[in-house]
Amino acid sequence: MGKDRSVALITGAGSGIGRATALKLAEDGCAVALLGRTKDELDKVAGEISSNGGETLVLVADIADHASMQAAVEMLLTWKNRLDIVVANAGVNGVWAPIDALQPDEWDRTMAINLRGTYLTLHLTVPHLRRNGGGSIIVVSSINGTRTFTTAGATAYSATKAGQLAMVQQLAVELGQDRIRINAVCPGAIDTEIDDNTSTRDLDRLDIVQPPQRQQIPLTGGTPGTAQEVAAVIGFLASDAARHITGTPVWIDGAQSLIR
Repeated sequence: MGKDRSVALITGAGSGIGRATALKLAEDGCAVALLGRTKDELDKVAGEISSNGGETLVLVADIADHASMQAAVEMLLTWKNRLDIVVANAGVNGVWAPIDALQPDEWDRTMAINLRGTYLTLHLTVPHLRRNGGGSIIVVSSINGTRTFTTAGATAYSATKAGQLAMVQQLAVELGQDRIRINAVCPGAIDTEIDDNTSTRDLDRLDIVQPPQRQQIPLTGGTPGTAQEVAAVIGFLASDAARHITGTPVWIDGAQSLIR
């Protein structure tokens, strides 16, 4: 990574895939800025990184609020005055319900966090990647909305994940001239806490047949993947080993999305 450490910003860094990615990039030698809404969670991750000799900065911000995100990016630049890697990971499952039961405010909240939040992250960081001569962006999307459309009631969530992949592919062309690469990871079932922010309603009305549990993930006999497995792919996409890869979705799902 040269004389100076690469600097990485990770949103949603307090738990799950964000936490695992922060630990992975710190292990790879990056100085890591941890962004999220829950300071206690971020502080714990920062403590883990610091105890292993890593450099870290905690940024408490609302991913969907422009002023909050702008202040966080300004703090990051005061800290290191450079940015090399951006991992747009923050997101929610939101409410899963039939389209006629899904309320406008529920739709708007999922859009605000997952799509507006991704937009703001890129809107505010791309100029600094460009100033630094390039960099790598990884957006955490999902199999939902990109290769799978059988998750009952997940219309809003799937729409945001499809939108994220469209953003990645559009921006791969736009940002290539600036030596900025952008890719997406699309996890399937992963053993994280994201289900804690999922609310479901009236799903018994939606008759979508799923394979038996043991067959849902062919590679593992139904066992979900881990956040560390996703982080390993993010680490690769952030590294020089992936220097000719951009605009590419990587499905991390043990073939789950191929049978659903």
